[in-house]
Amino acid sequence: MERGNTGKERLRLAVFKFASCDGCQLSILNLEDELLALGQALDIVYFPEVSSKMNPGPYDIALVEGSITTEEDAHRIQSVREQAKVLITIGACATAGGIQALRNWADVESFKQVVYPSPHYIQSLKTSTPTSEHVHVDFELWGCPIDKGQLLRVITDLLAGVHPRLPAESVCLECKRHENVCVMVAKGLACLGPVTRAGCGAICPSMGRDCYGCFGPTEGARKGPGLPPNTASLASYFHDGLHLIPVEVLRRFRGINGYADAFKQESERWELEKENVKGET
Repeated sequence: MERGNTGKERLRLAVFKFASCDGCQLSILNLEDELLALGQALDIVYFPEVSSKMNPGPYDIALVEGSITTEEDAHRIQSVREQAKVLITIGACATAGGIQALRNWADVESFKQVVYPSPHYIQSLKTSTPTSEHVHVDFELWGCPIDKGQLLRVITDLLAGVHPRLPAESVCLECKRHENVCVMVAKGLACLGPVTRAGCGAICPSMGRDCYGCFGPTEGARKGPGLPPNTASLASYFHDGLHLIPVEVLRRFRGINGYADAFKQESERWELEKENVKGET
């Protein structure tokens, strides 16, 4: 650790970027006044988004944005893990592979041919995967982008020596706290709130829109913490109650966090349903 002007030991914070849009790093900067206060308690020693001064490790806290999409990324994340005492993934790309994980169900080579004029220059893995598939992750902050207040609480907990507690309940509970009318009941919208992790403040339902799962699948939706959400029941209601065809149900789960296990398994189940319907026609 480094020592600040107060003579107290200060935690060394580093921020790393992999395949992403930088939105979660901007959420850090959006802390503004709070970020200035944090600067009195820790040293931000590596953050290429905001400074050309990049100090080497080790680091007490490493924030990692972005998914692993190249061989170089796969090696670099190992180096980050070795240098960090605590590694925290921030955002849908780092926690679930992000929207770019849609390529995991497609032919990457055909994508290259369509998108790039010189595809032979593009070196990438066939899949876009979360950090946790490559190294041990201590904490995960979900969202697209993350909630800056949640990030602030985690960092201040670590500074205080407290084990951070992250929400595991569903967006439905946030809707209740905001006294929102359920958009699925009142408007017949295919809302993912019952199986989506809280943390966003129920932004979309508060605006009369359906949740599309940007904070990833919840935990403890059935019978206790740590168990997967009941995506099968919700998907069946989308199909039977709201009359979505199989491909529409599939698309509800195959979005920003589509490669997260619970959403991935549900979308693949409805992909089979889609093929069965196609085979019958």
